[in-house]
Amino acid sequence: MKRGARGLGRFVALVVVSVVALQLYFVARIGLMAVFDPESTTFQRSEAWRLAGDARGRGWQQRWVGYDAISANLKRAVVAAEDSGFTEHSGIEWDALEKAWEKNERADALAEQAAARLQRRPAASGSKAAVEARPARIVGGSTITQQLAKNLFLAGERNFFRKGQELVLSYELEAILGKRRILEIYLDSVEWGEGVFGAEAAARRVDAEVAARLSAQQAAQLAVMLPAPKRFEKRPGSAYVVGRATTLLARMGRVDVP
Repeated sequence: MKRGARGLGRFVALVVVSVVALQLYFVARIGLMAVFDPESTTFQRSEAWRLAGDARGRGWQQRWVGYDAISANLKRAVVAAEDSGFTEHSGIEWDALEKAWEKNERADALAEQAAARLQRRPAASGSKAAVEARPARIVGGSTITQQLAKNLFLAGERNFFRKGQELVLSYELEAILGKRRILEIYLDSVEWGEGVFGAEAAARRVDAEVAARLSAQQAAQLAVMLPAPKRFEKRPGSAYVVGRATTLLARMGRVDVP
C-alpha cells in the first residue's frame, strides 16, 4: 500500500515538474519575441510542409515589417473584425468564450437531432445510404491574443488540454509582450490565403503596394478574410465579403488600437 502511494506521489511530482518546465520553456520563447521577430509559427511550419508536397507548386509569400509600417486602417479593421475589446482585456474574453460554448452546445444538439432523423428515414429503393448530417460548425470566441498563442505554439487539434494551454499562453503573451507587440506579430504572421502570410504579402492581394498604404476599404476587405482565408480568397467579390466589409468600415472608427 505504501509502495503504491509512493509511486503515485512520484508520478504526480513528475507531472508537476513537466508542466512547470513546459511553461518556463514557453516563457523563455515569448521573452525572446520581445526583442527578436519569430522566424515562423507552428501553423506556418505545418503549412510549409503541406505546400512542399503540393504538385501545383504554390509559392510562399511573407515579409516582416514593423508595427509603424502597417496601415492604421488594417489595425483598426482587424481589431473590429476579430476582437473589438482587444485593448481592454487581459488576453481572454470570458463572456465571448461562454457564448461560444453555448452556441457550440446548441449546434451539437441540432446536429445530433438531424443525424437521428436521417437514420430513421428509410433509404430510397436502389439508392445509396442516406447522406450523413452536416457536422456542427465550431464557434471559437477567441481573442487576437488567443489566436496568436495557438498559431505560435500549438497544434491544430481541439481538446481540453490544448485549450487550457492556449489560455495560459495568452496570459503569458500579455504579461511579457504587451498589446502593441502582440498585434504586430499577429499581423505579420497571420494567414491571408494559400501560402500568403502577413500584412505585407496580403496587401498585394488587394492592389496595394505595401501594407503601409492600405486604404480603409482594402483593409476591411482583408479583415473579412481572416476567419477562412483560403475560402474567401476564391470569392473576393462575394456578397458576404462585400457586405461584411461595409459593416467593418462603419465600425472601424469606434475601436481602439495600441
